[in-house]
Amino acid sequence: MPGMDMAWLPAQVLVFERGWLSSNNVLLLGREDAVLVDTGYCTHAAQTLALVGDALEGRPLHRIVNTHLHSDHCGGNAALQQAYPGLRTSIPAGELAAVRAWDDGALTYASTGQQCPRFLATDGLRPGDTLTMGDLPWEVHGAPGHDPQELMLRQPDHGILISADALWQNGYGVVFPELEGEPGFEDVGRTLDLIERLRPRVIIPGHGGIFTDVEQALARARRRLAHQCADPQAHAWHALKVLLKFKLLEQGRMPSSSLLSWASAMPYAAGLGSRYFEGEPVASLVERALGSLMKSGALRREGQDVIDC
Repeated sequence: MPGMDMAWLPAQVLVFERGWLSSNNVLLLGREDAVLVDTGYCTHAAQTLALVGDALEGRPLHRIVNTHLHSDHCGGNAALQQAYPGLRTSIPAGELAAVRAWDDGALTYASTGQQCPRFLATDGLRPGDTLTMGDLPWEVHGAPGHDPQELMLRQPDHGILISADALWQNGYGVVFPELEGEPGFEDVGRTLDLIERLRPRVIIPGHGGIFTDVEQALARARRRLAHQCADPQAHAWHALKVLLKFKLLEQGRMPSSSLLSWASAMPYAAGLGSRYFEGEPVASLVERALGSLMKSGALRREGQDVIDC
């Protein structure tokens, strides 16, 4: 399931453009090894295995590289490690301790109410490192904002940037530090400035299609950032709807009572209510968010169930 026009990429760089529950995956085929950047969400693991297996045509997978450890980017790690024994797994260095102790609070899986099967990490990547993937050198760049530990990967000869959730064609990922009461918007701005300085010709984002209109994408992202800085509550409201939509993408349909119970137990939801919505009870906040999602056509109700659209 390749992404958009692959003519912008060298033949050894394959992009699997996934739906919004899973991040895009980038498979880099070298003469002697194969590397997969990001692995999607755990409920899509069978599809991830099939996509990778079909592309490898019987060759082994040697390494996983995770740009960051949100569940939609590393949820397939465990399944791939089981399928390819001895698989090396490289993650942002700042997450090594949390993964080795499997601290699902520090890794945000408990905070978001999302799933991620436990996996092993072999080593950590830091800004300034260089990787060889697909027989090409790739620079590692820090990209804090959406996630403090997020990394981007740049191939300078071809002008390719794997931007993860730091820049999409129409925005970037939720700025999770801001939801926790920590600064994040300034980091987003600095990361956008870094992307501009790197002058990529083609961007492989964490979600959505490959794109080349980098200048326009940066302009759109900066307008979004200016709006969020001016109105942090609007960003928090958007984030809550994203988390609810993600859960419904995962489940397909849920009884309203189950969805409300799940949201009430999600630490991010309670934190948003107290931090941005004057202590509004979680149940009221979630009902308002579901109403907004229904109005936009992102979900619908059928009897006592809420159904993803």
